Amino acid sequence: MSASNTIVYPVHYRLVVRRGDTWHFTKGDVFVNLFNIPVLEQKDLFACFGITMKEAANELRRINGGKQGFYIADIKDKKYYYCGTCWEDVKTKLQELGIGRPDPIEA
Repeated sequence: MSASNTIVYPVHYRLVVRRGDTWHFTKGDVFVNLFNIPVLEQKDLFACFGITMKEAANELRRINGGKQGFYIADIKDKKYYYCGTCWEDVKTKLQELGIGRPDPIEA
């Protein structure tokens, strides 16, 4: 995977893709684990933040009518965002949320 396809974000932000009638909760790779905490299964991670994946999907469905594309679920603060239909839209939305910055080499 090239650097332009890589997105780094905090664990409480979950990338979700809507395809057809299904919500796909993506599972990324751990980038930094300073405390060597075991990696949790998706459902257990959601439970740590007091929410289920089904509840998150219901909230995501409410924004933008559940339109196809990429979404971000902030499961810590219970905020949900529609990004758009392409991968670059996810990077843009994360930057709007204060996560990351444009790559100066790509500019």
